[in-house]
Parts: sequence; C-alpha cells; structure tokens
Amino acid sequence: MELEEKNPDPKYGESRKFDPNFKGPIHNRGCTDILCCILFIIALLGYFAVGILAWSQGDPRKVIYPTDSKGQFCGQAGTPLEKKPLLFYFNILKCASPLVLLEFQCPTTQLCVESCPNRHLTLVKAKLGLSKEDQDYYKQYCKEGVDFSKTSAPEILRDGLCPSMLMPSKAFTRRCLPALGTMKGGVVVVGNETTFDDGEGANVNATELLEASKKSNVVVEARQVAMRIFEDYTQSWYWILLGLVIAMVVSLIFIVLLRFLAGIMIWVMIILVILVIGYGIFHCYMEFASLKGEPGADVTIRDLGLQTDFSIYLQIRQTWLAFMIILAIVEVIIILLLIFLRKRILIAIALIKEASRAVGHVMSSLFYPLLTFALLAVVIAYWAITAVFLSTSNEQVYKVFNTSECEYARETCDPKTFNTSNISAQCPDAECLFAFYGGETLYHKYLILFQFYNVFLFFWCANFVTALGQVTLAGAFASYYWAFKKPDDIPAYPIFSSLGRALRYHTGSLAFGSLILSLVQVIRVILEYLDHKLKGAQNKFAKFLLSCLKCCFWCLEKCIKFLNRNAYIMIAIYGKSFCTSARDAFFLLMRNIIRVAVLDKVTDFLLFLGKLLIVGIVGICSFFFFSGRIKAVEEAAPSLNYYWVPILTVVVGSYLIAHGFFSVYAMCVDTLFLCFLEDLERNDGSAERPFFMSQNLLTLLKKSNAEAKSVD
Repeated sequence: MELEEKNPDPKYGESRKFDPNFKGPIHNRGCTDILCCILFIIALLGYFAVGILAWSQGDPRKVIYPTDSKGQFCGQAGTPLEKKPLLFYFNILKCASPLVLLEFQCPTTQLCVESCPNRHLTLVKAKLGLSKEDQDYYKQYCKEGVDFSKTSAPEILRDGLCPSMLMPSKAFTRRCLPALGTMKGGVVVVGNETTFDDGEGANVNATELLEASKKSNVVVEARQVAMRIFEDYTQSWYWILLGLVIAMVVSLIFIVLLRFLAGIMIWVMIILVILVIGYGIFHCYMEFASLKGEPGADVTIRDLGLQTDFSIYLQIRQTWLAFMIILAIVEVIIILLLIFLRKRILIAIALIKEASRAVGHVMSSLFYPLLTFALLAVVIAYWAITAVFLSTSNEQVYKVFNTSECEYARETCDPKTFNTSNISAQCPDAECLFAFYGGETLYHKYLILFQFYNVFLFFWCANFVTALGQVTLAGAFASYYWAFKKPDDIPAYPIFSSLGRALRYHTGSLAFGSLILSLVQVIRVILEYLDHKLKGAQNKFAKFLLSCLKCCFWCLEKCIKFLNRNAYIMIAIYGKSFCTSARDAFFLLMRNIIRVAVLDKVTDFLLFLGKLLIVGIVGICSFFFFSGRIKAVEEAAPSLNYYWVPILTVVVGSYLIAHGFFSVYAMCVDTLFLCFLEDLERNDGSAERPFFMSQNLLTLLKKSNAEAKSVD
C-alpha cells in the first residue's frame, strides 16, 4: 500500500533539504506583501465611506411601503397617511398599458386609502343619488380637499379629482386590485358581475380588469411569495433555531467520536449515508406510487409552469420521480467510488486518525469557526444594509402622464408648479404624477459604481475572513505535526499564537490571495447577470460563448481556491509572501501528484460524506416534523404556507454548521498532508533525520525510524 513518487519532474523544483534547525512554523519572520496590505486598508476606508454616504442618502421605507402619486408612503407610522396603508388606483385599466413594463408605474392617479372598495359605484350615481352615505363612501377615494357637493361630475373627471367608478377590490401586497373570480365555464367575474359601467357611458369587461391587474402587479408579483415566506419564518423561527442547535450538537458529538473512534466512525458514517439516501429513494417511490390514479397527478412540471404555491409540485408524480432518479444516481456514484477506492480508504482513515489526534491536542480549534461565522455575519450584514440603502437613495422623479396626444408626455415635471406651467395649458388632461425613484445629481450618476464597489468589497472581505481562518488553523496544526515529542513539544495556545502571527505579519498576503479570488468571483457575477439579460435573445452563438465563459471561470475559481488554501498553509509554516508560498505549495504537490490524487481527495470525500450524513439526519427529521407526519408532535408543528421554507433553511443551515466543524478537520488534514510530504522529502528515518509522522502512518507507508520517537 506504499505510495512512492518515482523520479519527480525537476521542473517542479528540488525536494526539500534536511534542516536540523527546522522545528515547525518559523517564529522569526517579517511582514509580507505590504503594498497589498496598504491597498486593502485603503479599500476598507473607502468601503466605510460608501456605507456612510449610502446611510445618509438612502431610505429603506421605499422598499417597505407602497407609494402614492405624490411620492408619499402609504401606512408609514408618524405621518398623516399612517392609517391609510393601502394603495388605490383611479383607473386600473390604464395599468394594462405597455408603459408599465417600461417604467414600472401605472399612468393613473394613485391614492393611499384606509380600505379597498367593496361594492360597485359610479361617480355619476354617487353625485345624482340622494344617499349621503354613497357620497361619503365615494369621497374617501377622491383627492384630498375635493368639495364633492359643489363640484359637478364633469369638472371632477376633467381635473382628475376622483375616479369615474369604484369596483369590489381586495388588498394584495398592499394594493387594491379587483376582486376577480371565475364562474362555471371559466367566465371571469368581479363581485359576481361580468361587466361594469365605467362612469363615462361605456361598459368594462371583467376580463379587461384581469389583464390590467396582472400588469399593475408586474413589479410586486414576487412580493407575494416573499411575504408568505416571511410569514412562515415568523411562525417557525424558534423551531428552525432548535433544528440548527440539534445540527450543532450532532456535529460536535460526531467530531468528538471521530477523535476516539475514527476508524469505526468512518465506516459507520459510510454505511449510514448509504442507508439515508436509500431511505430517500424508498420514500420518493412510495409517494410516486401513492399518487397513481389521483386526479391531476399525471400533469407534467412543464405543463404546470411556475407556481407561487410550491406545494403544488409535490402533488404530481413527475416531481417525486425526478427526486427518486437524482437520489438513485447519487447512491450509485457513492457506491462505485467506495468500491474502487476501498484500498485507499485505509490510508485516508489513518490520516483522519492523525487529524483527530491533532484536534484533540488543539481543542480550541473546534471553536475557532465561531469567530469565522461571527466575522462573516458582520461582513454580510454590512453588505446587505449598504445595498438596501444604496438602492433606496434615489430621489422622487415625476413625469407627465396624459390620455391624449401631448408633446410633453413622459417628460420630467414638478408637481408644485405643474398647474401654472405651459404643459397644463397645452395639455389640459395631462397630470404630473410620481413615476419612479431616480436622480440626476453626481451621486446618482455614480450610484451603479457604488453598488459594484459594495459587491466587490463584500467578496474581498468575506474571502479575507475565510483566509484568516485557514492560515490560523494551518499554523496551529503545523505546530502539532512538527513537535517531535507530542504533546510535550507543542507550544502553548497554538491557535492564539497562529492568529497573532497571521494578523501581525501576513495581512497583506491574505489580502492578496483574497483579491485574486474576489476578481474571479465578481467576473462570474457579471457573467450571470449577462446570462440573465440574454435569456430572451435568439443568438445561439452568444449563449454558447457565455456558457463556455461561465464554465471556464467556475473551473478557474475552484483552482484558485485550491492553490490559495495550500499557499496559506505554506505562509503559516514559513512566513513567506503569497506568490512564493503559492509556488512552493504547487511544486510540492506536483512532486507528489500521486499521493495528492490518492490521499488528499479520498479524505475530502470521506469528510464530505460526514457532512452529508448530518444534513441527511437533520433534514429527514425536519421534513417529518414540519410536514406534520409525526403524530406525537403534530399539534406542535406550526401552520405554514410552504413547509419547505423551514425545512430548506434547516438543511442549508445544518450543512453550513457541519461544514464549519468539518472545515477544521479538512484544514487539519490538508495541513498534515503538506507537512507529511515535506517530512518525506526532508527526512529518511535515520537517527540523524527521523520522520515526524505518527507510527500508524509509518506502518502504513512501510517506513520506520531508526530510533522510535514518542507518539501519542
């Protein structure tokens, strides 16, 4: 089972020479990549400046509240419209205009109201009728200050003071839209009526209202799903937290057991992963079989299209068939890999056992991911808040809307001076209405650059935090490996010592590596944006070229992550600059390419199975709980719109938690692996040049020390 590298290619540098003074991570080191450190600090200062500027200009209320024709927020606390949370359209039919798709604004007066109309009533009927109740009811949907009793109906319609008619409506995403329904035969109705008098002598068909309602809601259609998802989170957040805590406990127990029973736990983990996925296949088959013969169950996903109620997809057989096929493919791939790698798994287990000993002697490493999580949470929160404030820092822009020909149509206007301007004289039916948020100042011209800078610095800071964690853990575990007598020669507080060295000497190197990775990630974001914009394009060559570029940059990102990770290990050990460390790590791996392919990747695969097992256990439990399939706790399960929302959240959160714990093991394995390769190059097992690796690794590799050293 020995893995020897025969005659390494000399173009990858010479093997490491024996150095009797080398005892692990070098303490006498200097600052590296100072220029990049200065650049990173300047970029951070600029990031703070952008944040302060955005917070001074932005207004998140624009995202929360609908806006009337004057740019005022409906339902905002502390304003005259506090008790008017809903937006009412004077003429919903105008929302069917193509202008809505261009400017995301209906060319009709919009008013904040307390409640939506619940009956059909025309302006003429309200004016000519003797009922004061009808007049008072109609008046609440007119502009403020209208003298309803003294102004004639033609004058009211001419000046656009009131709508020509009211119709039964319902609040949808804080907007009053016609209460549409269907009768037998698919006839569209509003309040059991198919046609309406529009108050101007014409009849309006309910089908026309349906089209107008769809167009008026083009911007906020996704908000319905978002609001339901938000409601589900408010109902189930404590159960989600409990699920994440359980995932953390399971991950911790697994890591502790791995420390003492690495060999047994690996095989148990492999068997359980196969069983969990096997159960998933069985469950999908049972659901698929149970839907046989059910009405509508044979509808295809293509025919169903995109639905906001995702639970509908679980009522068709094709969904469960797709799940079953995907799980079966994953199961077959895992089993085949285990069959072909069965001999290599023993060496990988020995490496994981060695990592378990290292983690056992550096127990504080298990808690370091908490610091990484906290720093990443700060970075994400700062980016999200800044993005919201930047996107809401535009000013109110008003434009001319009219029903007849007008040369000033769609031009910018000022509502305060509009009635006294030439526009109102030349176009009597024109109105100056709020259109959208924008601006023409210097700040607004460069707003897109600020957004781009926010995204770029988010990637840079997030990658820097990740790099800091990697170099810190690498330094601590390298201290363990190069301690000849374990644990006596391990320095005190290895995590804190390594963190101090990283921040004091290598901030520039970490920033350099993070910058390279961030540039590639930003390019990938731009390519995704272009792909989204070109989805409707017919140019096949452009689509093909874009797909190739996306694939290439995805591969490039993976390669850079791999090189960065190994470069950080070399930085932690030798304290050299990023480029030098990356070159040394690359050459070391290339001189031992067979060992890299066999050992390193197999251990990564085994650790991935561990994460998959934890996610599978927690995911299955959360599925049975939130879907109400556990009778004992059925009453405790919250009532949800989409039960997949908390399930998906728990699954993703569980994976991140498991990844956090297993990332310590993965970094430990990678560090020990590079140290192991250096050990083989530096030493030969003689009394003068003994190996530093454990006796288990020596035995598996059929090597020995002339004088046995003390091992754990």
